[in-house]
Amino acid sequence: MTPEELALAIRSALVAAVEAGELTVVVPDEVRVERPRSREHGDWATNVALQLAKGAGMPPREVASRLAARLGAVAGVKAVDVAGPGFLNITLDAASAGELARTIVEAGPAYGRGDAEAGKRVNVEFVSANPTGPIHLGGTRWAAVGDSLARILEASGAEVTREYYFNDHGAQIDRFARSLLAAAKGQQAPEDGYAGAYISDIATTVMEQEPGLLDLPDDQAQERFRALGVELMFGEIKSSLHDFGVDFDVYFHENSLHESGAVERAVARLTELGVMYEKDGARWLRTTDYGDDKDRVVIKSDGKPAYISGDLAYYLDKRERGFDRVFIMLGADHHGYVSRMMAMCAAFGDTPHENLEILIGQMVNLVKDGQPVRMSKRAGTVVVLEDLVEAVGVDAARYALTRSSTDSTIDIDLDLLAKHSNENPVFYVQYAHARTCRVARLAAEDGVRREDGFEPALLTHETESALLAILGDFPRVVAQAAQLREPHRVARYLEDLAARLHKWYDECRVRPRAEEEVTDLHRTRLWLNDASRQVLASGLGLLGVSAPEQI
Repeated sequence: MTPEELALAIRSALVAAVEAGELTVVVPDEVRVERPRSREHGDWATNVALQLAKGAGMPPREVASRLAARLGAVAGVKAVDVAGPGFLNITLDAASAGELARTIVEAGPAYGRGDAEAGKRVNVEFVSANPTGPIHLGGTRWAAVGDSLARILEASGAEVTREYYFNDHGAQIDRFARSLLAAAKGQQAPEDGYAGAYISDIATTVMEQEPGLLDLPDDQAQERFRALGVELMFGEIKSSLHDFGVDFDVYFHENSLHESGAVERAVARLTELGVMYEKDGARWLRTTDYGDDKDRVVIKSDGKPAYISGDLAYYLDKRERGFDRVFIMLGADHHGYVSRMMAMCAAFGDTPHENLEILIGQMVNLVKDGQPVRMSKRAGTVVVLEDLVEAVGVDAARYALTRSSTDSTIDIDLDLLAKHSNENPVFYVQYAHARTCRVARLAAEDGVRREDGFEPALLTHETESALLAILGDFPRVVAQAAQLREPHRVARYLEDLAARLHKWYDECRVRPRAEEEVTDLHRTRLWLNDASRQVLASGLGLLGVSAPEQI
């Protein structure tokens, strides 16, 4: 019996109790079941009696008792206990609990996927680093987290578009172009410019493409360095992200907002909605009406668009493209940006934190030999994506960046991630998957085949009960990770699953001992082994991490 099947059984018991006149309540569309904190309290628990007690006009324990009597008669339920103020603790019989192994194997990659986000079109914008240098560690964290979140939302039924906002407009691009020109001339970078080996490399490549470039006047040469340099730098960014397992569906050019009239359309829409006004020759958006600390200038007194104009045009463009929800991932230095963006969302008549969600990510620090790593061989002043991948590989990098809440600053120990030991969390989980693959290979050599038998009632060892319990929790974890926008929940789940798998492996044999005949117990344990393999592979896939068959 899966958690979903148990939840349906509880709801059916509620419906039957109402029809029999035992309870007078509105039966909820869904009933939630969760794992009790202690295994001694059973396999599953629900607080539905506490939720319905007020409407039923009776104490929660009385509601729970009436439900318990009906649930106890459900096939596969071994015991139902009323606990505390009115919780229902439910224990399944071994056969019902063990049936989950077959359910998972037969479902394959579909197990754990749901429909909570079905019908929703979601735009996830992440990384969006300026094309003025390689992706730094903050952007690398968003690459890992953003792509994992997109995968998890897709697993929950959403239609997801991954989008990169390509900043090819503004002062930073000007400084980048001046830096390239200076490097080509063999001069120091401008005071407000960019330095590092990558600037010299790009300048050299531009000169190889257009050898006579320095013969042009500086303003013309700088314009060519801008065009070619940005194209080369962005090509490198795309390549780095692809090698990191991250590809985008849309690369949106900021410059197109200003060239297509999108800014003017946004201003016209907001004017039509009555939330714009004129003051001191400028045009303002009345964001204080929606929780911002001050109103914002959209069009300056000289007629030029202010910075927020691009945000307005870009948000409206996404909504006009049909996205129900827009997610934007930003670094910690953008925290003050949130209230302004939510006010903008509300000004368009949308619902903040629903149509628009902003996720803020904290800093990432690298540590090696107990000391902070601060300098990049390539970028000079900061550590970048390539540095991390070169040190530990893509899998370890992605896993390390997604296993902690984005609300927290993380220290990544390069020495730890290079170890092939249980101390290294990504190795620990990947080794668990590789172990299930090895068990299956050796079992096949011994003649243990799933198709020859399955007796779930034989899975009675305490480590089997614990392993089945956590396997049953996978769909809930994925759904919660999607709902809360927290991919780290999947990583932490996988570590718990790996721990239970390793303990089960130490206690229970899938393969027969020498001279021992193959029995249904061996075959049934192979089903449990393969179910564990499937969930480990699916979970790692949600994080964009490989599931190796051998380590």
